[in-house]
Amino acid sequence: MNNWTVRIRGVALAAAFTMALTGCGNGNNAGNNAGAEATTAPAESTPAAAESGTNTTAGSEPVTLNMLVSGTKAAEGADFELDTLPKLVKEKFPNVTLEVQKLPDEQYYTSVKAKLATGEGPDIFLVFPNMANMGAIEVAKAGYAADLSDLSFWDRISTSAANDMSYDGKKYAVAKGMDILGTYYNKSLFEEAGITEVPKDWTGFLAAAEQLKAAGITPIVMGDKDPWVIQFGMYQLAANSVYPADADFDKKLQTGETTLTDSKWVNTVNQYKELYDKGYVNKGSLGMASAQALQQFVDGKAAMIFTGTWDLPAISAEGAAQFERGFFALPGNQAGQPVYASAATAAGYAINAGSKNLDTAKQVFEYLYAEDSPLFQAWVDANSSISVFNGVTLKNEIFKDVLDEIQATGHAFYFPNQMWPAGVSDVMQSKFSEIIGGKKTTAEEVTKAMQDKYTELFKQ
Repeated sequence: MNNWTVRIRGVALAAAFTMALTGCGNGNNAGNNAGAEATTAPAESTPAAAESGTNTTAGSEPVTLNMLVSGTKAAEGADFELDTLPKLVKEKFPNVTLEVQKLPDEQYYTSVKAKLATGEGPDIFLVFPNMANMGAIEVAKAGYAADLSDLSFWDRISTSAANDMSYDGKKYAVAKGMDILGTYYNKSLFEEAGITEVPKDWTGFLAAAEQLKAAGITPIVMGDKDPWVIQFGMYQLAANSVYPADADFDKKLQTGETTLTDSKWVNTVNQYKELYDKGYVNKGSLGMASAQALQQFVDGKAAMIFTGTWDLPAISAEGAAQFERGFFALPGNQAGQPVYASAATAAGYAINAGSKNLDTAKQVFEYLYAEDSPLFQAWVDANSSISVFNGVTLKNEIFKDVLDEIQATGHAFYFPNQMWPAGVSDVMQSKFSEIIGGKKTTAEEVTKAMQDKYTELFKQ
């Protein structure tokens, strides 16, 4: 199967289609699977590999490139960014040492912004699409990201993925790929509860959750102690409740023609609230971290979990129970209406416009994204996102049904926070957490807080 080529609806203002939780492996901007301590890995000093050749155009003087990204170190095996990337850069460019630091999401945002603002930012850093926190538009306007339009590989990347990392016609970052938010499920627990197929609409989903609950099975596990995971279910529902009726909803937000207090967003919040009100989400979710929730799922203690393609390594890990995993788009639609997925361009790498080693960093990018480069192949092998590079086949069959449906119908919308000023999703999370915690907060109050923050932050 070739890379993502179908148009994602609802993003004409920003891209031909838009395809980031943390985030979110990590690095989409719906939120990331963060929480580990900061990790730093200097490059290994290894001799140049004969098969990849030695590049002398980077110069012979020793150069150290600093790279800062968000996420957590791989639980098993080599971590691509901390281990593989520095090693293969050193093999290709013996005089170049790549030092990589990986921070949990919130630490990353705070640290990288502070460093860039003082002129001491890393040579390479992680950027999210469009208007997201640390989004391409933000870093381009601030002059932090270098224009990468002159690099040679853009004709191998889908136009939409390139556009999502662009501003004013110039390209500022290279997306890791395309991520899909979805519902991972335990096929054995579905079978145990007598559920023979994945639900096709909201009523069917609620019925399946009730069936699981009646069988003594926790329908959904979420680690709401990490509040960004609230986005993982909410955006899937919004893809069905908000955007099919108004694909230009976010464009109208910018012009003031609509607001987040619109009944469509109120309905979305109420749908997600219903899952908690009916006891379909694990009790005490506010005291459970996202990593704990993932472990509960792989141990067979819950039937479903809402997260994205980036969490497949954790979802696939061996747990206390053996079972087959599945993946479907949360059907927030009404009966007889199509299911829309929530799909978005993943985060990607940018180069600091103020880097003293700008040319060297660009040469590293050329090698990283060269079709015949062993580094590119290693990146593809390690990347949990669905590739937006031409000719890269889908390797994770668990996503095939959802991806095939999107490609056939175009029924998908981007993660809403990619088109909101940074901070709006934080308010959504904090107010919805009040609902989870048992307060009498209403969906109307959640959306009003979201709109108030949007009005405060949005600038044309």
